[in-house]
Amino acid sequence: MNIEHFDDLLALARAQAQAEPQRLLMVFTAAECEPDATPAQRAAHEAGSGGVLRPLMCVDKDPAELADFAALAAEARHAGPAWSLMFAAALAGQSSAKEVERMLELLVKRVETGELGGLIPFNTAGEAVQLMA
Repeated sequence: MNIEHFDDLLALARAQAQAEPQRLLMVFTAAECEPDATPAQRAAHEAGSGGVLRPLMCVDKDPAELADFAALAAEARHAGPAWSLMFAAALAGQSSAKEVERMLELLVKRVETGELGGLIPFNTAGEAVQLMA
């Protein structure tokens, strides 16, 4: 199954939950320009490319807790600042609250360092996006 929208990931996680419990781990980010950016880098950022991703908040959810992307986006709007990209990963199997917290911390660090392999980025419309280096 191709994941083109967050709702595709949600449906897949719900289907997989029949075999093993699933948690969706999400890191919400904003694109920012570095304080020491060059004029060219600032112009690129203003045009919608370039910059760095700053994690703003993270959350884990049981797929059964989410109706759809619209519900998640509304919850995120109420919980924190405006975001531009959300990175999602699935965690399969039984996990303690401590293990889930550790995984969320790891995901935040991976986003901060640009280690995005295995994470799916979604825009504010819930569409999966391709990031360019």
